[in-house]
Parts: sequence; C-alpha cells; structure tokens
Amino acid sequence: MSQDVSRFPVVELDGLPEDLRERVGAIAEKSGFVPNIFRALGHRPAELRAFLDYHDALMDRSDGLSKAERELVVVATSSANHCTYCVVAHGAILRIRAKDPELADRVAGNPWRVELDERGRAIADLALALARDSAKFGEADLARARAAGLTEDEIWDVGAITALFALSNRLAHLTALSPNPEFFTMGRPAQ
Repeated sequence: MSQDVSRFPVVELDGLPEDLRERVGAIAEKSGFVPNIFRALGHRPAELRAFLDYHDALMDRSDGLSKAERELVVVATSSANHCTYCVVAHGAILRIRAKDPELADRVAGNPWRVELDERGRAIADLALALARDSAKFGEADLARARAAGLTEDEIWDVGAITALFALSNRLAHLTALSPNPEFFTMGRPAQ
C-alpha cells in the first residue's frame, strides 16, 4: 500500500489485468505518468473498467459540448465538492483544452462567481445546481440552460458528467487520493 497515494491498496501498471494495462498504459504514454486514480481503482479491476467506460463515453464524444466545456463541468463540480484530486487533475486538462493557463484556477477558486461567457456560465451553473443540491434541481435550472442555447443533448452531457464526477469526487475523498505532482504544472507557461 502506498499511503502517499491512497488509504487503500494501489496497483502499478504492470499489476493490472492485460486489457486495463493497455488502456491505462496508453494514457500514461500520452501524459508521461500513470494518474493516481487508475492506481487506486486498479485494485478493483471491474470497477476501474466500468469507470473508464463511462468516463470515455461522456468525455470523448465529438459532438455537443467541446472537450474544454466538458472539463469545465468537471472542475466546477469538483470544486463544489471540494475534491482536490479532481480539481488538480482536471484543472490541468482544462488549462490544456481551453488553451488558458488561468481558467481552471479561477473556476476552482469560486465556480459560482468566475467570469465566463454566456454559454460557459450556463454550463457551469447547470453543473453546480445538480452538484450541490440535486434534490432541488428542476425545471427552472433546465429552462435557464435552454435559454442560454444549450441543446437537450448538451444538457444531458452536463448532467451525466456532473453525476460521474460526483462519484469520482467521493471515491477520491474515500481513498484520500493525492494528485500526481505532474498535474500541477501541466498547461502552464514554462518559467
């Protein structure tokens, strides 16, 4: 067990079943490291597969929300849920996808008040409404998103990504998951 990564056992890349070793290995090759979430979930391979499948189905779509908008949902949701791992990891991805070295930090600092364009604000507000008090979520939230021009599919994507990362945020809290140090500098200008 690696207490500096998780409260629970972690699995290194070579300890994963072959199919997961290939999937996570491709991510590690692209990023230069194995994100700790995969090491932490790796001790329960069926759950890691399910997580990756749902993640990829939502985050790798080519239609609807842009990849940066999808990451905006993740960072806003994770900030609302006080999830350091997901804010740091997906903040890095948001910086890269939005080509903006400051956006992720501004969203993480206060997703309710960060200045965004009308579409971005509608996306963040929808995610935050569902993330913070889902029992009060309703038609008024949907009406505001529609009025800002979000399609039904985009609204679904915002909701599904918010829900997936509510799960991810809670797993990160359960495991006391630490962000990889590499995430902190990704997408920032070289000093």
